[in-house]
Amino acid sequence: MRAASSRLHLNPKAIVVMSSEPLEEEGFGWEEERTPMGWLAPLGALVGAGVGYTLSAFTQRSYPLPTGGMPIVAMWPTGIIMYELMMLGAIVTTILAFVISTGLPNFRKRLYDPEVTNGKILVGVSEMDSDCRAELEQLLYQDGAEQVKEFSNGSSRAN
Repeated sequence: MRAASSRLHLNPKAIVVMSSEPLEEEGFGWEEERTPMGWLAPLGALVGAGVGYTLSAFTQRSYPLPTGGMPIVAMWPTGIIMYELMMLGAIVTTILAFVISTGLPNFRKRLYDPEVTNGKILVGVSEMDSDCRAELEQLLYQDGAEQVKEFSNGSSRAN
C-alpha cells in the first residue's frame, strides 16, 4: 500500500492500519517522526527560571524590608522560587509538547469499522482522490482484502 501511494497520489500519512491486536512484527507505525520535545523542555525550564527570578525580585523590591546592608534581593530565597518555577516550566512545556505532537485531542472523524473488534484488520485511506478509487480497490483485492467499504466522506477501507 505504501509502495503504491506515490503512484496513486496518496499522502502516506493518510494511510490507516488498525487492528484489535498489536502488529509489531509487521512494522506498521514505525516511521520516525522528529519531535521538538528535546529542546522545548529545556527552553520551558529557562523561561520558568526567568519568570521565577522576575517574580521573586519584583516582590522583594516592591515590599522592601530593612536588611542591614545586605542586598534587597536575597539569592537563596530567590533561588528556591527559581528552581520551583523552572521545574514547573519544564513539566508544563513537556506535557503541552506531548499533547500537541500526538494530535490530542482529535476532533476529526477517524476511520473505524466495528469489525476490527472481531479480529479483522482495517487498512484504509482517509484522504483520497476520486480518480484513483477503482485502482485502489483493485490493489486492495489483489493484496487479499475480503471486502472494500466506503465511508460517507469518500474514504475507502478494506477488511
